[in-house]
Amino acid sequence: MQLDNSRLGLEQEFFIVDTEGFLSNRADEFLQLCHEIAESQNRKTECFAPEFVKSIIEINTVPVNNLSELTQEYLDLLQILLKVADRLDLRLYPLSTYPLYTTPVMRNKPNYHLQVRTVGEGRFDNAAKCTGTHVHLDLPDNVVDRKVGIAYNSSPEARSLLVNIYNLATAFDAAIIALSRACPFYDGKVAGKAMRTIHYRGSDRYAWQGVYTKMQTVGGLLPYVETAEELSEQLFNRYHCWLQAMDRAGVPREMFLDSGGELLTAGWNPIRLNSVGTVELRGMDSNYPELTLSLVALVSEAANRLRREGLTVKPKKGIKTFKLQDNELNVPDFDYLNGELLYAAVTEGVNNAAVRDYLDSIVEFSFDRSELSDRLAHFKTALGEYTTTEAQLLNKFSTTTGEIDREDGLALVRYCCDRLEEEVDYLCSQHSAKNALYSSLDEVGRENS
Repeated sequence: MQLDNSRLGLEQEFFIVDTEGFLSNRADEFLQLCHEIAESQNRKTECFAPEFVKSIIEINTVPVNNLSELTQEYLDLLQILLKVADRLDLRLYPLSTYPLYTTPVMRNKPNYHLQVRTVGEGRFDNAAKCTGTHVHLDLPDNVVDRKVGIAYNSSPEARSLLVNIYNLATAFDAAIIALSRACPFYDGKVAGKAMRTIHYRGSDRYAWQGVYTKMQTVGGLLPYVETAEELSEQLFNRYHCWLQAMDRAGVPREMFLDSGGELLTAGWNPIRLNSVGTVELRGMDSNYPELTLSLVALVSEAANRLRREGLTVKPKKGIKTFKLQDNELNVPDFDYLNGELLYAAVTEGVNNAAVRDYLDSIVEFSFDRSELSDRLAHFKTALGEYTTTEAQLLNKFSTTTGEIDREDGLALVRYCCDRLEEEVDYLCSQHSAKNALYSSLDEVGRENS
């Protein structure tokens, strides 16, 4: 059994807009052309997937071995998206919420309808107006079982590593929210909060009216676990909570089962165990490519260090940052992480002193002696202060009324589309140059050997 898997995967959702910036419902036409190009390049068509509304599409990288390979795979997919958009006279809007009011057009599929009926139509509309990015951290082979969560015949070492990566990902939750905050506007308004988090994840405790406000077991952050058995119990509890929610809404359970519903698919939590054999981090806003890759680097380097040094992740009461003590990584306890720290990350964000201290400790842990420490530049200004896409947009599209009008909202969309295209061009040239340099160095090394 392979224990030291460190492969990565990435999913990202994008809004499709026309050249003026209005949402477009041409996802099917868009994806058809993506699939044709993928087939011509001997690439899996599954890398380009529909979402439940016709104005959003998703890319999925194949599993890769390191960040360099992920960067190449990600850029290849983005280039195909941009090529298709150009052919169809459309554009890609890369941020987490569409800034203006819109009425989404949902696909007519049973698995979407059952979610709408269970959650509530008005509440589920929030999901149609938000896009996210998901990072997959690989786990030991065959430790995940689709039916029971954790394979009964998996080794103690594999189960221990699973628990530690799961807990590490959980401890990252508030950092992902704070650093990935993207579009500050939702339905034409700004609220000074992480818009995707409050409208998608929601919180009954803080009255954030999102998709899963009343269903935190299936859509909110779940507690740390001490053992694989405890994680398995958590998964079964979540599964039954979802079935009970369907019962209360009068939705036949057969709708879920017939649509492929099973233990690991009955949850949309920010951190979840995925049936493909990964821990999936789902709390990240969709954002520009450079920031997205930097966040992946932050998360993956932390997981690599955990694997490399055989660390145990241990939540401790009173701890508000990451603290390494011998082979134990102490992290904030769940009550603080999902309470005071979550609230600070969603409201003040990087302007909050406790959030900044927590982020500093994560950056120090993840990029300790790492050649990827230059990624820090994408989180901080020249003055060393944390910054976000959201803050940059609020500065460029400032409002004194708490609202953004249609003209400015469309201008914001076009601006973000422009920046996406510019970043892809820049990253492609930069990555090609770096690969050429490495090839030259390898060639020199072979000649000298």
